[in-house]
Amino acid sequence: QRVGAPPSEAFAPVVHRQPMLSLANVFSEEELRAWARRAGMALGSQRIQHVCELKIDGAAVSLTYEHGAFTRGATRGDGVQGEDVTANLRTIRSIPLRVKAKRVPRFVEIRGEVFLSKHAFDAINRARQAAGEPLFANPRNAAAGSLRQLDPSVTALRPLDLFVYGLGAVEGLEVATHDAALAWLKSAGFKVNPHTAVCATLEDVVSFLSRWSEERAALPYATDGVVVKINHFRQQAELGATSQAPRWAIAYKFPAEQAITRIKDIKVYVGRTGALTPVADLEPVGISGVTVTSATLHNEDEIRRKDVRIGDWIVVQRAGEVIPDVVRVLTDRRTGGERKFVMPKRCPVCGAAVHRPEGEAVARCTNVACPAQVLGRLILFCSRNAMNVDRVGPKLLMQLLDHQLMTDPADLYQVTKEQLVTLERMGEKSAQNVLDSIASSKSTTLARLLYALGIRHVGAHVAEMLADHFGRIERLMDASFEEIRDISGIGPTIARSVAEFFRLPENRRIIEKLLAAGVRPAAPRKAAQGPLAGKRIAFTGTLDRVPRSRAEALAKERGAIVGGSVSSKTDYLVAGEDPGSKLDKAKQLGVKVLDEEEFQKMLK
Repeated sequence: QRVGAPPSEAFAPVVHRQPMLSLANVFSEEELRAWARRAGMALGSQRIQHVCELKIDGAAVSLTYEHGAFTRGATRGDGVQGEDVTANLRTIRSIPLRVKAKRVPRFVEIRGEVFLSKHAFDAINRARQAAGEPLFANPRNAAAGSLRQLDPSVTALRPLDLFVYGLGAVEGLEVATHDAALAWLKSAGFKVNPHTAVCATLEDVVSFLSRWSEERAALPYATDGVVVKINHFRQQAELGATSQAPRWAIAYKFPAEQAITRIKDIKVYVGRTGALTPVADLEPVGISGVTVTSATLHNEDEIRRKDVRIGDWIVVQRAGEVIPDVVRVLTDRRTGGERKFVMPKRCPVCGAAVHRPEGEAVARCTNVACPAQVLGRLILFCSRNAMNVDRVGPKLLMQLLDHQLMTDPADLYQVTKEQLVTLERMGEKSAQNVLDSIASSKSTTLARLLYALGIRHVGAHVAEMLADHFGRIERLMDASFEEIRDISGIGPTIARSVAEFFRLPENRRIIEKLLAAGVRPAAPRKAAQGPLAGKRIAFTGTLDRVPRSRAEALAKERGAIVGGSVSSKTDYLVAGEDPGSKLDKAKQLGVKVLDEEEFQKMLK
């Protein structure tokens, strides 16, 4: 059955058995050749084949099949954990509900890209325009938004499609190369992109890139590059991966598409840190199927360097999801009526003085209570990687500010249902959903809370480093500049910013209000001790004593890093009954193989 599941209240989290790593990007033939040279040096004299695939501009998903039946589908998420969108994926006709191949694995994760054709995207936007609904910015956003509909019947109305491009974790299927995996997927009833090529030489790869750089506009779907993969799985295992991306694959991004248009005006926007960013207001122009009406000018120095003026004709480009950028000014089109831009001395939002610190390119509003800064800080606080208050977005935050229901993040936890129902388009049920979302955000981690506070120079990674070192927010609040600076990986700039943030009474007051409201940032778990702590471990075959998922969880609890594949960096492979190709790879790479009894002893 494809349609008929009831609407969900929310999407359940799904941990991918084999992580869905992102791909490193290259933007030129020279960078591609440099990547190929590095791989060649690591593999020595081995002959290397590459597989070239078009990079579809859509939403990545993982499909799980057990004994041939489609049992679960998930979004990529952060690569380790995604969201369960099984009911929505079942509505896509190009996703088989059963594997049709002769060889059916016991378990397999299949990776693919959900997308909308250009024709389907245009049709959806025409319908939304007729209904007075906001338009989707591009096919990728439309596909991702369709997948995250809580009601599968809404997803079913959108003509989503899918190309599969590889395997994740596998049990009971042996293939030696990526092109063999694609052939199996095609035989099993999956839709594989027909414009895929096995290349014997790097020159063949370059020819493929050149051809599709010119011909991609004629394709019925959007593509923004080519993925180049080393074909043999044994070589992939030897090369391994970083924490972010495999070393055996690269994404070649097509050159950014450009267009010519005119600057109508230059407006200045104020961000959460008070930074003033000049943005060009453009005559609408189409690039890559998207109507572009604005482009960033970055800062005052950049405007002077490019000599950008109001009224200029310019070349604008858009690369992927990056905000459009002004490439150059067409000075030969100037009429003499163009006007030079002057950065305001007063904040365009609150009127406070603007200050540009010596040695910095960015001018800033000096009023921390500036409405634009307050809104920006609140948006960050509620965002997915921060406190994850998923029912509270920019529009609701603007209403809360306009009605003077909040002035800082801690006020969010004091909002009542009676206050919410007075807001625009907010009924009893919606108000309760918002309150439930706010309440659930109280249980968080210290790293997320630190990131949510919007401390300058503190991104998600630095927040984790601070959380790991101090453990409790009270300890960090009382830490000196020197103590913060001496943490490995944190220099004086970050340390000064953190120390100054916690020195300000207003910031300390907000944190105290958050804690008093019931926000409970959990301390990082202490590093495990024992023979598995810090070791990279993988599993293959069927275990007798516990299910494999439980064995993986036990290993993680003891500090092991569990992987879905075997590489030269793997410390142990636990092999059960009927092991797969991982065992052969482990033997080839000299990885220590444990039977189940040896693994159980290490757990003790």
